[in-house]
Amino acid sequence: MSDRSESVIEMMMEQWESMVGMAGMFIITIGIGIFIQPLYDVPEARAFGEEGTTKSGFILFELLMIGIFTVAIIWLARKGLDYLIKGIVMFALGLSLFYAVQPFTLLILYILGFATAASVGISALAITIGGMTALHRYPEWWVVNSVGVMVGSGVIVMIGISFVPTLVIIFMVLAAIYDYWAVHKSKHMLELADTMIGLKLPVLLVAPKEKGYSFLEQEGDIMQDSPPPPPTEVMEAELDDWWEDKKPKKKSRDALFMGLGDVIFPGMLVISAISFLPDWGPEIWNPYGTFYMAQIVVAIGTLIGGLVGYVLLMTFVAQGNPQPGLPLLNGGAILGYIISGIYAVGPAQLFQAITFL
Repeated sequence: MSDRSESVIEMMMEQWESMVGMAGMFIITIGIGIFIQPLYDVPEARAFGEEGTTKSGFILFELLMIGIFTVAIIWLARKGLDYLIKGIVMFALGLSLFYAVQPFTLLILYILGFATAASVGISALAITIGGMTALHRYPEWWVVNSVGVMVGSGVIVMIGISFVPTLVIIFMVLAAIYDYWAVHKSKHMLELADTMIGLKLPVLLVAPKEKGYSFLEQEGDIMQDSPPPPPTEVMEAELDDWWEDKKPKKKSRDALFMGLGDVIFPGMLVISAISFLPDWGPEIWNPYGTFYMAQIVVAIGTLIGGLVGYVLLMTFVAQGNPQPGLPLLNGGAILGYIISGIYAVGPAQLFQAITFL
């Protein structure tokens, strides 16, 4: 067991730069979401209105839509309709990118003295179109990551302001169960990941493990790749050497990949905590509104919990095997929410009353 532990640590040390880079994108995505949250924390911006924030039926609807989307994308990929997949995904990403970019255009134009509804909207639309065009024409890893980080921040805000933490936690638990099943049992999530990698779409983040890596040259069948079974005629004494020669070498190891959902789910709990926990403690200034210390303590605690889950996840990823990220990431974020929440607002405030409809 100790030899195995040392081997895992060695593999993590060899990949520490890409793992730290991925952790940095995790933090930045959620950090941007925290920054722009006050602008959207109004009843009109919530997906199902103010009354929908406590209705669990809407969470089940969201989970159902994720399942339908996954099945539809895989079906289209098997039919060779890649152009249709790309069109659907690019449109959805564009909406989320516009949502995330708009607060920054508002802030910049306000500082310059040109902030109007029209100027902010047109500027945000122009930046969104520019970003999506760059993604379409030159989907290198840094372009994919830049768009992915902004898209992720927009999505976590849209969902985080729409549901109280109790519902978000239910959503996260159900999604974690689904993610585990989809990776280890049905394995269709690996097929979906390969499709997205092949189409160079920013529904994942890419952390190169070596200089000179190009996402443009990355093949799209790395997740389902596995070494062939050893032939029966190979003698047991030679099996280890044979297996080392035959298992995949380079294809899946020149970059670290993380699905954007692995950032979005912990992030939405961070945003939900800020949006719905009590306004306790000193006020913290933000150009778009006001935070309260208790909310920020829980938000940071939730983020730290997610990062602890990330470190545990990397112990499996370092070994070169695809892993469902949500069980560990969501579990860590929920634990961080509970621990920091008990400290900052007390257990009575952590879980809100909910209804089905």
